[in-house]
Amino acid sequence: MQQDPAGMAPEDLSHAGSVVDKAIEYMIEQRIAPISIASALLGGALGLLARSMDDRAVAGVLRNALASVEAGELAEAREAPPPKPQA
Repeated sequence: MQQDPAGMAPEDLSHAGSVVDKAIEYMIEQRIAPISIASALLGGALGLLARSMDDRAVAGVLRNALASVEAGELAEAREAPPPKPQA
């Protein structure tokens, strides 16, 4: 997704991102399939957006995410080796 060079993101965004990263690490350690992790996170995110925005705003968020994908902004993540589950 797009970076925040102008520092316009809410202060708690970094904290929320760290919490999500730790949750993902935990689920990987539990040997949950990456597609299951991603699907659960996406479903939860959509549910949260639906509770805090109208449908038009949610669609705008999704369009921005799609534009990021189409612009190749996720290529870096795809090229990185996946984290290995700890035994």
